[in-house]
Amino acid sequence: MANQAVHNQTTFGVGDLIKINQTIKEKDKERVQTFEGKVISIKGRTPNKSITVRKIGIDNIGVEKILPLSSPTISKIEVKRQMREKRAKLYYLRGKVNK
Repeated sequence: MANQAVHNQTTFGVGDLIKINQTIKEKDKERVQTFEGKVISIKGRTPNKSITVRKIGIDNIGVEKILPLSSPTISKIEVKRQMREKRAKLYYLRGKVNK
């Protein structure tokens, strides 16, 4: 695997399909929002490591999130599918459309 990251004993790498549970505060309420997508890059070193996750939304519009792994809002990361990638950055996926 090209790059790997660890969050709460969950190891994942570039190209993996992951599901992120993130807690969001809105005034006095808290809720959990999930974001499922493919990891296209891992940057930085521990403790400043950040990941870029990309998913294809409605009408084939790409949505990317850049999240620091040390953020307290990330409650859980699940690996849905592991992929073997030889590249460290998968920026070429930005030009492709999911079919």
